Amino acid sequence: MRNTIELDDDLYATVKRLAAERGRTTKEISQDALRESLTRHLNTHRPRAELPVFHGTGVLHGVDVDDSAALLEIMGEHDGSS
Repeated sequence: MRNTIELDDDLYATVKRLAAERGRTTKEISQDALRESLTRHLNTHRPRAELPVFHGTGVLHGVDVDDSAALLEIMGEHDGSS
């Protein structure tokens, strides 16, 4: 889509210099900068997720949290399903 935007002289000079240094067009540099700015804005303005907080005494003695099979077995023992 074709659109016209106004840039102040200093900003345009910077875009033009950067485009020349990188062998790209001012259009490409401008689009990249706008995309980066919008992405950063969208990623920093998301509502924070509410995570539940659990209070307790921590991991049971002898539980290896890296052993999923043992964890399932222990959880079954403590909820009465085994």
